[in-house]
Amino acid sequence: MFGSPNSHGANAYAKVGIETGVISASPHKLIIMLYDGAITSLANATQYMKDNDIPAKGYSISKAIAIIETGLRASLDKKAGGDIAVSLDALYEYMSNRLLQANLNNQPEGVIEVQNLLRDLKFSWEAIAPNNNQLNTDSPPPPIDALEPRRTTLFKA
Repeated sequence: MFGSPNSHGANAYAKVGIETGVISASPHKLIIMLYDGAITSLANATQYMKDNDIPAKGYSISKAIAIIETGLRASLDKKAGGDIAVSLDALYEYMSNRLLQANLNNQPEGVIEVQNLLRDLKFSWEAIAPNNNQLNTDSPPPPIDALEPRRTTLFKA
């Protein structure tokens, strides 16, 4: 009875938090967020496989493939990135194909393989961050004092 409105409110709150994080993130942080999203989707997919929830499994794997293809792979600059970008492009293509096969054949080992590859890439990406202190997601942001006056910026039309 009370679960639906509360979960809707929590989901809306989480969505605002994600959107705010995307808006304020550096390009480097955005890539890390894409890795996190794909990794989380694949963790969900393996759980849905265990639960035999085929529609949810398919949705989670499709979401991870979309993140890999339209987020990570599409953001590659093969001219500026050279051989590394070309290799990443091939790896992302492999991951998408592997996930497609894992989905069709209900193979959790394929999902786990890609999840591990994404984790390795994420850790490598974090290691080359321009400022490693900004990417530390383990420490919470400083607390906000709700009563402290906020600086406002006024724009004239």
